Amino acid sequence: MTVKYEVCLEDGTLVSKSHGVEFTVGDGYFCPAFAEAVKTMKKGEQVLLTVKPQYAFGEDGRSAVDSEGAVPPNATLHIALELVSWKSVAHITKDEKILKKILKEGEGYDRPYNGTMVQVKLIGKLEDGMIFVKKGHDEGSFEFKVDEGQVIDGLEKTVKTMKKGEHALTTVQPEYAFGSSESQQELAVVPANSTVYYEVELVSFVKEKESWEMNAPEKIEASGKKKEEGNVLFTAGNIERASKRYEKAVRYIEHDYSFNHEEQQQSKLLKVTCNLNNAACQLKLKDYKQAEELCTKVLELESRNVKALYRRAQAYIQLVDLDLAEADIKKALEIDPGNRELKMGYRVLKEKMREYKKKDAQFYGNIFAKMNLQQANAAKQEQRTPMIIDSKA
Repeated sequence: MTVKYEVCLEDGTLVSKSHGVEFTVGDGYFCPAFAEAVKTMKKGEQVLLTVKPQYAFGEDGRSAVDSEGAVPPNATLHIALELVSWKSVAHITKDEKILKKILKEGEGYDRPYNGTMVQVKLIGKLEDGMIFVKKGHDEGSFEFKVDEGQVIDGLEKTVKTMKKGEHALTTVQPEYAFGSSESQQELAVVPANSTVYYEVELVSFVKEKESWEMNAPEKIEASGKKKEEGNVLFTAGNIERASKRYEKAVRYIEHDYSFNHEEQQQSKLLKVTCNLNNAACQLKLKDYKQAEELCTKVLELESRNVKALYRRAQAYIQLVDLDLAEADIKKALEIDPGNRELKMGYRVLKEKMREYKKKDAQFYGNIFAKMNLQQANAAKQEQRTPMIIDSKA
């Protein structure tokens, strides 16, 4: 909020005055009454407030601070307040490490998503105000594709929340900026562990065609492109981004009922390849349940796919479903008995099974030992307890 205000005591003594000050409603300003009052006001509205002590400075009052006067204990205040303007502030991520303040609202409802080509104007600054990057102001709009890693993660995530024509300030903490390493940028070096500040305007964007807007050949072509993008990212070590590309590739051809026979065959091959590649991503990301589900989808299409059987076995091993892992590896070896990777994997599995059997034997052995000890102690206690005979029996 940006407000103008004048605060007086009941006898007319001026306490504080400002021709324009900005604050966040959640943080409040001056006294609790400010945050409560602005929630009820419209832009340009002027009000006169009578503020009781509990919404002012209570029993303690407040000492004079710089040019502001003192407020006695239990004082009622009279405040003339004008709401000049307000700007929306939002946390972009759940961990609250990217903050966006809207300076100018955009138009319409559409926002960019992964794969969208965006045109922006931006200025990046350090905490001391030094500009380290400036793009799109002199040479025309700066273009980048969302989720391609061409700009920092925090900027991508911010742009995905913006509308066309929107102008915003975003604060990005190191985890979503340049991290723990120093980074040489266009106009200055960004020191390690720096929080950075961007002023960004989303000039325009061009979204990819939605699946429902495409015919069958277009869907197959789009799916193939996403698969190739995923392969490039996987090779470069960008596993999470690669996984998203494979997911998108499958979504294009998920519903292929209207495809002709040849198109269905192409679609099936793409589904098998992309789900297998995504399973490899999930194994690296240690999401073993997701890897198992992706391999199962492949096996529903090709029940004798050796890679799917082996990758699902790897997932089962990590999920400690060793019997299921053994069944998959055995089936894979029946199909491809000379496969060295399978043989090595089976040896590793057998070793793990021996380890778990040994641990189980030790675990149950300890339980039985404790039970035997408890029974022996109970028997000794019974022997020590004198037998009482009922004389009336």
